[in-house]
Amino acid sequence: MGKILIVVGLVCIIAGLVVLYGPKHLWPGRLPGDIRIERENYSFHFPIMTSLLLSVLLSLILYFVNRWKN
Repeated sequence: MGKILIVVGLVCIIAGLVVLYGPKHLWPGRLPGDIRIERENYSFHFPIMTSLLLSVLLSLILYFVNRWKN
């Protein structure tokens, strides 16, 4: 359990550094492929590519954690 907490902590630190110092145009919700419609009275935002990217990343992380655990 301790090793998993250390890995999760390191991932959080790396994610924080990316958010703090990463490029502004490639943030989640602003990736190419995300749908964004803005009109006078409303705006609609559907982050398709962001959802796909997060799904792939979570799947890879869980795969490696499961493989490392067994």
